[in-house]
Amino acid sequence: MKKINLTLSLLAFLSTSFSFAQSNYQVLSKIHVGGDGGWDYITMDEAASRLYVSHGNVMNVIDVNTNKVIGTIPDTKGVHGITLATDLNKGFISDGRDTSVTIIDLKTLKTIGKVKVTGNNPDGILYDPYSHKVFTFNGRSSNSTVVDARTNQVIGTISLSGKPEFPVTDLNGKIFVNIEDKNSICAINVNTLKVERTWPVTPGESPSGLAIDLKNHRLFSVCENKLMVVSDYVTGEVVTTVKIGSGVDGVSFDPTLKRVYSSNGEGTMTIVQEKDANTFNVLENLPTQKGARTITLNSKTHKLYLPTAEFNEAPAATTQNPHPRATVKPGTFMVLEVGLK
Repeated sequence: MKKINLTLSLLAFLSTSFSFAQSNYQVLSKIHVGGDGGWDYITMDEAASRLYVSHGNVMNVIDVNTNKVIGTIPDTKGVHGITLATDLNKGFISDGRDTSVTIIDLKTLKTIGKVKVTGNNPDGILYDPYSHKVFTFNGRSSNSTVVDARTNQVIGTISLSGKPEFPVTDLNGKIFVNIEDKNSICAINVNTLKVERTWPVTPGESPSGLAIDLKNHRLFSVCENKLMVVSDYVTGEVVTTVKIGSGVDGVSFDPTLKRVYSSNGEGTMTIVQEKDANTFNVLENLPTQKGARTITLNSKTHKLYLPTAEFNEAPAATTQNPHPRATVKPGTFMVLEVGLK
């Protein structure tokens, strides 16, 4: 048995090494943003070649053609993310500490108005082009506020089974959202504004980032226990799992290359190749940088963007603080640009 196990291990190693060699990704540049404060979601506007980067109490805007900061959207207290209604020329920003949504003009980056949500700590946020509605996912009240994107008015509230994280849309009447503390996914009907179905992502634990493959009806939930769980959003069944790095918070799917990218806060990006609807292989755990835990994709250029910063050394553990965290070096906030060599 030992000989067989050793042989199998060697074959697995050689197979993995060969796969790694096919990846050909690297960190192409580090876009300096500066300033202080934490960060969360990052969003790509492909039509305008702009990146929207949540950062402390503001939203930084970067031109990806020049990799320069071209604007800052102020007064977004505790900002988590932005969703883009490009057909309406509007952006909707979730302001966690302000329990509100800031609405901006995408061309001028000027604030149009603010809307109070019907919950606490709006975190994930999603515009659904099918229904022209915006859904905020309120982390501390386990619900979703629904806003009519055309009128900027709140039109409903959806109760959820637990703490919501990242949402995605199938562009055909359904929204899916990870429920972090219940290890599950909720499917929401955008017409009735009700949860139609909930299914577990076992063996995944604490799912956060979520991506979707519309062609194969697959969802990719990245989980705290270093697993990417692939589920069928038609049947609600878990198809398979893939090992990823630790500290994950985001995931993107490239429908052209058929690759899934997991951004791991430990300082790696797991690159997964979709062979078919049920088969997924890890190509590489690409070194990125500590803290790079969220991600967005430009599907036109196949480049990926991950916000992070430089960190000081973590202080020594004490009885009062057995797990001390490293602090961020002031002024070092940046966005990593990752792409093919």
